[in-house]
Amino acid sequence: MAKNDIMPKIGSWSFIIGIVIALLVGLYTAVTIENGNNFLLTPDGGYVAWLLAIIGAIVGILAVLGRGTITAKETPGFLIAGIALVIMYGVFNGVTIKPWIGSLFQGVSLSLSIFVAPAVGLLALKTIYDMGKEV
Repeated sequence: MAKNDIMPKIGSWSFIIGIVIALLVGLYTAVTIENGNNFLLTPDGGYVAWLLAIIGAIVGILAVLGRGTITAKETPGFLIAGIALVIMYGVFNGVTIKPWIGSLFQGVSLSLSIFVAPAVGLLALKTIYDMGKEV
């Protein structure tokens, strides 16, 4: 196996692990929101948020380098989906649809937003650079 073949695998596994962690953390956060807290706003939750952000940055860096899961053709769709997640969290932040649905949307969208935001930011910068380079 060549040295270069490992990067796409790292990108794929980082993306899968990040999504799974974000979903699990989001579900747990939904439970804590129902109980009056928000896990991701606690000190322990802050460490988990940093972990999600670092994994998201790895996904983004590999995508920018063209070695990750997100190809150039998938970039516009990924950017739109990432923006939609961030907006979804903004909409459901503080919404008290009882029982559970508001907390579920808020917790899951927050953790997914934390994971996806670094990758969206890096890919947005690359897209702007590429658009400016073509002029």
